[in-house]
Amino acid sequence: MDVIDFGCGEGSNTRRFAELGARMTGIDLSEKMIGHARKAEHHVPLCIRYEVASYTGNTGFEDASFDAVVSTMALMDGPDFPAAMREAFRLLRPGGFIAFSVLHPCFITPGLQWQRDVKGKPTGLVVARYFDQTNFVESWRFGDRPSDEDVALFEVPRFPRTLCEYLNGVAHAGFRIVDVREPQPTPEACVAAPRFARWRDLAAFVLMIRAVRA
Repeated sequence: MDVIDFGCGEGSNTRRFAELGARMTGIDLSEKMIGHARKAEHHVPLCIRYEVASYTGNTGFEDASFDAVVSTMALMDGPDFPAAMREAFRLLRPGGFIAFSVLHPCFITPGLQWQRDVKGKPTGLVVARYFDQTNFVESWRFGDRPSDEDVALFEVPRFPRTLCEYLNGVAHAGFRIVDVREPQPTPEACVAAPRFARWRDLAAFVLMIRAVRA
């Protein structure tokens, strides 16, 4: 299959898809990320093409160039989700599909706050400002890193959306939604990273959608 990865970053997931047998193309707005991806391709060639491009505009590829569009935790970081869906629809051949994951919009809200017991264990999640669509920049660090480590924080643009905006964005572009999932961390994952247990027991972290072009 000819597959394009929207928001491929440094290409780690793009390489995984290539290892499964797909003929991969990766696009990302960040020249530095694409530079890292191309270095990885140089060291371990998987015949992946990487280009600097925005998934919310014309990516520069011809109509009906791909069998599938994939995106892993990237589409929530773009300012125009409907435009991304229209571009995905344009790029797909009839019968092709899009499959993507994003932060779950019903739980990862601008007013997210954990409730904790006296020992600090999460017991619930406060969901607030669900309809607040004010864009903002989030600064964060990987939770598994030592708390006293002196590292530069990641800065990620956030464009809050509701669940219906994701579903309607897909449908209004012309796709037929065939699968919606809210995966839970496995018991094994929670043993390896105990902080995942809150997303297994209390709330959903990821929303996954697959849709086809007729």
